[in-house]
Amino acid sequence: MSMCLQIRPEDANLAKAEEEEVSRSRPTAHAESSHGVELKIRERDYRTYSYVDGALVPTTMPSVDCILNCVGASSTDHFPEESIDNTLVPQDRHPWFDVWQDGPDVFVPSYWSSGGQDDPDAPESLTYRLISDMCIIDEIRLRPFEAYIQPGNPIYSSKSVRFRLGRSKLPRGSEPFLNDENLMALADENYVWTYTSPEFPMLQENVLQPFKLPRPVLCGGVVKVELLGAVQKQAADDRYYICICYAQVIGRSLWPIFMLDICDPVGYSVFKYLPGAKDLYGEDAKCHRIAG
Repeated sequence: MSMCLQIRPEDANLAKAEEEEVSRSRPTAHAESSHGVELKIRERDYRTYSYVDGALVPTTMPSVDCILNCVGASSTDHFPEESIDNTLVPQDRHPWFDVWQDGPDVFVPSYWSSGGQDDPDAPESLTYRLISDMCIIDEIRLRPFEAYIQPGNPIYSSKSVRFRLGRSKLPRGSEPFLNDENLMALADENYVWTYTSPEFPMLQENVLQPFKLPRPVLCGGVVKVELLGAVQKQAADDRYYICICYAQVIGRSLWPIFMLDICDPVGYSVFKYLPGAKDLYGEDAKCHRIAG
């Protein structure tokens, strides 16, 4: 465990590791000496953390966009037209359907916009749930929005970005419904942030910009994108805005081989290794998207 913490300090929030058999038969119970129990615990921990260390090594397993859904944004200018949900759509515009017509009437911009700020250094953030509670994350990609509907096509990027990776203290699916009034789901006391990235400068360019983490990071299913500082004012109200039209969190899911169980309200959790899961679900199950 101590070696694992040197490689991955984010593991410090794991109270303990457990190995569970995923099978249709129950193991036979029998008495063991305390020495035998301790030896088995050490062997279990070695298998568990060795497997995770192996998962951090680049493999032929494809990396995918690991975002499952949006938790919320620190602010939104016009909800729901400019909500964080738009950042899951690759295109920077989407069809708007007129109820009096048979098909799409016009294409409208698709992006998230922060609320207007007088202070260009006011931070904003976007928080996402991932496809499983155990993911290895390599990089985050963001595309700032180019306002082609405004004179001069200004690009509303941030000055820099930073990323927090961790897990929720709330059961999956229990976050309040996303809206422009309720920011309870974003409260830091609901999360354990186990990794904070360096700051990366963002270009004021209409391209999908990759931000490669210094090393692959074990993430507990939640990623917060911190947008640090605005660079563009809107001419209409002379206020600063940050707008993102597309976001990706690139990595690999470790489900169903690994799971996290909430252990206590302080923030510690139990790290569960299920070696038999690959036999029941298949070797490629770790790459599948999970719906809840």
